[in-house]
Amino acid sequence: MGMLNGKVTFITGAASGIGRAAAIRFAREGAKVAVADTDEADGATVCREIDKAGGKAIFTRCDVSDSEQVKRAIDRTVKEFGGLHVVFANAGINGVWAPLDELKPEEWDKTQAINLRGTFLTLHHAIPHLKRAGGGSILITSSVNGTRTFSNPGASAYSVSKAGQVALMKMAALELGRHDIRVNAVCPGKIHTHIEESTKKRDTEKIGIEVKLPKGSPAIDGGQGEPEEVADTCLFLASDLSRHVSGVEIFVDGGASLLR
Repeated sequence: MGMLNGKVTFITGAASGIGRAAAIRFAREGAKVAVADTDEADGATVCREIDKAGGKAIFTRCDVSDSEQVKRAIDRTVKEFGGLHVVFANAGINGVWAPLDELKPEEWDKTQAINLRGTFLTLHHAIPHLKRAGGGSILITSSVNGTRTFSNPGASAYSVSKAGQVALMKMAALELGRHDIRVNAVCPGKIHTHIEESTKKRDTEKIGIEVKLPKGSPAIDGGQGEPEEVADTCLFLASDLSRHVSGVEIFVDGGASLLR
């Protein structure tokens, strides 16, 4: 019997990386999965992989910074699957990393719009459905950056968005506890995804932050991880195994951020 049998899950940014790994892992445990993303081709591929393995999945196009798109995606999930029990606000970008006096306001705004506003909108539109279901679990992908690590030069916009997600998670956990809705965050470190390929770094060497770590990292696997390892942590938070866990951030980095 799967750990998520009978559960309906909605995952943003599910076409790749951590979101993709979580979608496949949740489906393997019996969940019906809504794959929400702006990448229709890769999103459809994830759904086919889940269907081929005997699971149930739908793709729904969703730009998390757009309130109407988020609402439509969640409403479609509920209509297709009959309810909502697990929400994973995972979509995010690294954005532009640059000195504060060179970072353009529109670059700052885009990072906050997707990472922080997108998380708020996902919770905002999902919570009424979770209440109607009598409870559920909300997960948020934050990061070690902005929560435990502050030494990445130029990452101010990204770090602020990640810190904001943790603050939102804690506020939501207190607000929603009486409705039997748990809210937690995962804070990954160096995970092998393609997110860094879209990171734009500009003049970060001017900032002058240089961290010299000991030779040979004592962290598990040198602090290098795979999306599936984050997905396993998410499965714990989504399932009844974490039924008394709410309002916490879990660092998934092999302990590497302790060196910073």
